[in-house]
Amino acid sequence: MHIVFFGDQHLESLGGAQVSMRLQREFLERAGHTVSVVAPRMHGPRSGAVDAAYLDLPSVPITLDREYSMSWPGRRTDRFLDRALRHRPPVDLVHVQADFWGAFVGHRYAHRHGIPVVHTMHNRVDVGIAAVTPLHRPVLAALNAWRRRALRGIGAPVSGSDGWAYLRGLAVGAAAVTAPSTHFAHRLERNGVCESVDVVWNGIDDDVRAATLAAAPAERVPGRPRFIWLGRMSPEKRLLPFLEAFVASGVDAELEIIGGGAQRTAAEKIVAGLPNVRFAGRLTYPQTLARIAAADALVQTSIGFETQGMTPFEAATLGTPSVISDPDIAAELGGGLWAVPDASSSSGAEREAQRAAALAETLRHAASDIAEGAAPTPLPDVAEAFLQSSRTAAMIEIYERVLAAQMNR
Repeated sequence: MHIVFFGDQHLESLGGAQVSMRLQREFLERAGHTVSVVAPRMHGPRSGAVDAAYLDLPSVPITLDREYSMSWPGRRTDRFLDRALRHRPPVDLVHVQADFWGAFVGHRYAHRHGIPVVHTMHNRVDVGIAAVTPLHRPVLAALNAWRRRALRGIGAPVSGSDGWAYLRGLAVGAAAVTAPSTHFAHRLERNGVCESVDVVWNGIDDDVRAATLAAAPAERVPGRPRFIWLGRMSPEKRLLPFLEAFVASGVDAELEIIGGGAQRTAAEKIVAGLPNVRFAGRLTYPQTLARIAAADALVQTSIGFETQGMTPFEAATLGTPSVISDPDIAAELGGGLWAVPDASSSSGAEREAQRAAALAETLRHAASDIAEGAAPTPLPDVAEAFLQSSRTAAMIEIYERVLAAQMNR
């Protein structure tokens, strides 16, 4: 098969979806398939990445650090894309793994050429937008209007102005919809995005995992706890509330923070003067997995935003337990973690205060368990089910089902 991925951001940019798509591409190619990747051209310091699979669309930067960019979905982009793909093998299937302009461009391309679409929903659009702007309702209304205009004539018309209406409008053009977790799939089904959503976890590179485990110590030695937090430093990831809770907890522990983003300066101010806190910046995928394997616990602090939350699964696969703030992710993992008590019954400032206090107490509990050699052990079943080889095999089954249905029409 020749599968074309469509993403909102270039695969060399920072983000869990990008990591997942790079792995999917590698393992699909190992299985003998061809993958092309359509995404906006990068403008930042890593914009020189050259790869035969990448088809970079004309774009403009949209963040101050020029890490992220966007391509306008319209006839000019359509023509550019059609010309570029004429020089590649015939396309069998479009796999949209985008939620905004990349989704529009992908669905428009598939519709023009009569190619079936598999759409992976990576994003809780409503929660993500609410986390970064108090004007989320008018923003969502504008996004829905943009979606109706960009995808006019594709699938049945979808009205509404909230986040679920927006995702419903994307799903109507797809032959299959997938989600990277059971809890997100159930949310999509309950809110009418798709009647039946296939669950395919994002995975971990089999070979890098094996090499990481081979290089790691045979067993963890009790002592001063080593916590690790990693991800994009933006409001929905809740790095700043975590650091405030870490300081308030008073734990005698080391903390390493991996990643980058707009909130780094604010984060550094919160822990200024604490010699046991280190900002490592952006690391390579193997380096990141090695740091996770070396840590005593990973901390995952976003709530209600993650559609899977890859880092706790990576940690579990490497034998590292996690402190989890999101009850859905804790339930999906099933064990090998410290769950932060939920404060959803409260609201506003009271809820945030309860969340901070609960996280600080959970950090104290985790630090105590680690120091005493009583940390929980991740479930072995999660480790096996999270390998990218198994995830790619599951996705290929969906591709084949969709193509068979297309042939039988």
